Formats: sequence, structure tokens, C-alpha cells
Amino acid sequence: MWRPEATIANTPLHRAQKRGIEMSEMDPQHGTIQNRRSFLSTAAMTLAFAGVAIDREAIGQSQTSPKSRSSSSTSGAFSPVKQIHAGLLDTGYIDQGPADGQAVILLHGWPYDIHSFVDVADILVKANYRVIVPHLRGYGTTRFLSADTVRNAQPATFALDVIALMDALHIKQAVIGGFDWGARTADIVAALWPERCKGLVSVSGYLIGSQKSGKVPLPPKAELAWWYQFYFATDRGSEGYDKYRRDFAKLIWQTASPQWHFDDEVFERSASSFDNPDHTSIVIHNYRWRMGIALGEPKYDEYEQKLASAPSIIVPTITLEGDANGAPHPDSKDYAKMFTGKYAHRLIQGGVGHNLPQEAPEAFAKAIQDVTLL
Repeated sequence: MWRPEATIANTPLHRAQKRGIEMSEMDPQHGTIQNRRSFLSTAAMTLAFAGVAIDREAIGQSQTSPKSRSSSSTSGAFSPVKQIHAGLLDTGYIDQGPADGQAVILLHGWPYDIHSFVDVADILVKANYRVIVPHLRGYGTTRFLSADTVRNAQPATFALDVIALMDALHIKQAVIGGFDWGARTADIVAALWPERCKGLVSVSGYLIGSQKSGKVPLPPKAELAWWYQFYFATDRGSEGYDKYRRDFAKLIWQTASPQWHFDDEVFERSASSFDNPDHTSIVIHNYRWRMGIALGEPKYDEYEQKLASAPSIIVPTITLEGDANGAPHPDSKDYAKMFTGKYAHRLIQGGVGHNLPQEAPEAFAKAIQDVTLL
């Protein structure tokens, strides 16, 4: 879910020992290094429970209502998952549609998976798009190629995974869309590698954060919305999430999308992706990194420094928000200025929550089709 990051990342235990880091600062289960700052330091930019507003100056503004607020097992199915070596990963991904069609890369969030886009993909393939939907690191069939690779989940790593996948598939440029972690990743790709991004569709807008923003505490009501982040900062939280992955995910689905009525089969179709052996390590590290209580790998410092400057996004962009998003999210009026190219914001009405692509696939697919026409 959205949170301006304040982070650094993890290293394995044996590497920490070589550096002479105190054992009391190590999380032995997940290989993260705790710093001495209280985990209660959080991001000032967060506007939890903020009302969603439409940017009246946005180009092509529209409001769209989904056809249905329920989701059942009658939804479409993906073709078999493919695998490809891309960067540090053996990435599991869906690749549907004509090979010479306009490439679209769709990125899921936490705690979701590729099936958030199953109906979006069907719509786009019928419109002759080539649709690629990868499992993020720590999800589904995606695996690290080496057991020695740090299970790092700082935001820059996900963006680099996307670039590596595009290179492996020989895709020079694509329309990129996502929500939650996927929206943040899409934002980063568009900001740092605009030449690779023909257009951007981002649910909840500009989600690139900074280490500085993580040092300022939020009002109590806003902090309450991030209860799981503080839980994840503890050993108990790490062990609890690992033990109750499905229960945890279902709770987040229900609270983040209070008007979305999904059935057990729809949930289990995605929940199986959380059985990935690296899933808990990736989730815990991501949130500890964003709170600034886990160290990062120096090789990513260059990217993090650029992201800390809050770079503007110049590629054509459509941002989306559901009118019933129960997860913390920024107001569109606060981030519209970060998109300096052609831009539109759309509020999707009809009780649409956080998992917007799965709850309102027609609206998300239309944004993908419209973004290059702005």
C-alpha cells in the first residue's frame, strides 16, 4: 500500500558479521539490519483517510462507474505462466496478445498478484495489445537466480526488475500501469527511465517517497492506518505474517476495498502466490526499509538519491482513484504538479476500492488505451 518511503535495505547475516555490525541489530530470520532510530518514525506526506478529489485542471478528466461491485470465480483465466531469466530473477509472467501489438506491462501490489489484471488483460488483448503481467519478486513463480542474492525489497529494485524484464523480452518501450507497490514501481520507471515508458497509468498517483519524509511522525489517526507497518517492524509481526499470510491478505482486501465482494475462489487464486519461499522476507523488508529501520545495498544508492529528490514525471500519465479506497492514499490535488507531461486524473465511482484493476477492469483498461492519446 501507499506510503512515502523512508528507507535503506537489508544484507545477509554473514555479510553483516564481516562488516562488524552488532548482532543485536540483526534480524536473523530475514537478514535485515536494524538501525537505532525508533521504528515509530514515519512519513510526513501521508494523508491517510483523505477524501479523494478530482483535479479540475487535469486533461481529459472523467468519472467512470464499474458495471459490477462483485467478483466471482466466473472471471477470466490467464494462459500458463512463462518463465524467463531477467536480471537477478527467474521471472514468472503472463504474455498474451499479438507479439507485434503495443506492449503493456501491468504491475500488481501487496497483498495481491497477477490476477488483479486478469479481466484487464482480456479487454486489452481483444484490442490487439500485447499484455505482460509479471509476478513481482517474492510472489508466485518468480524466484531469485542465486541463493546468495540479498532478498532486497527497496522500491528501486522492483523498477530495475521491470527494466531487466523488458530487456530480456526485447521490449524497448511499453505502456506501464499498476496499483499499490505496482503503481510506485511504474512511477519510478517513468521517472528514471522515461524513454522506456510510452505512457503511465498509476492508481493513487505519485507514490515515489523519500527518506526525509519518513522522519516526521503523523497524527495518531493517520498512524493508525499503518498498524501493520509497525507490526512488521517487530519479530512477532514477522513471524505472525509468515504464519497467517492468507488471513492477513484477506483482512487487507476487506479493509482496503470495503464494498468489493469477492468469493473464496477469487481470493485463493491470488493467495497461492504468497506461498513463494521469499514472500515473507520481501514483504517484511519492504516495510522495514520504508520506515528506515533496515539498511540497503550501496549499489542502489544512486537510484535512491534520485528518487529522494522527488523527480517529476514527464511521460503521458493518467492517474486513477476509486471512490471507496479504504487504504491510505494521497489526494490527487497534492500530486498533480508532479506530472509535467500530458496528464489526466479520473475518479472511478461505484464503490471502487484499492484493488482498482480487478474491481473496475473496464475503467483501468480504458486508461491504458487512452494514455497515449492525451
